[in-house]
Amino acid sequence: MKKKTVSKKGVSAKKIIGIGAGVAVLSAAAYVLFGPNGKKNRKVIHGWAVKMKGEIIEEFEKAKVLTEPMYHNIVNKAETRYAKLKSVDKKELEALVKDLKKHWKIIKKDADSKKK
Repeated sequence: MKKKTVSKKGVSAKKIIGIGAGVAVLSAAAYVLFGPNGKKNRKVIHGWAVKMKGEIIEEFEKAKVLTEPMYHNIVNKAETRYAKLKSVDKKELEALVKDLKKHWKIIKKDADSKKK
């Protein structure tokens, strides 16, 4: 007797969470670049900062669930990598990290609204 296989159609919860996290991160990046202080932020951002943010976004997408401690841990790891580079101004790096960390609430709020 042959067993019937039932195929599930749709998107898995893991993919939905990943998409939501990615959208949240992109929203935060857009807020930094195009928000109320966007013009000032765009002038200050250097190539290394854009690359750092891209690496952080990739780490967010790899994470199954993104919590505040995980968010801060990912940002801290990126900070330690970029602090070793000579071409990176330490004050600018600190300012960027501080700015990224304060956007957690916006990312969380945006991710929660995307899930609903």
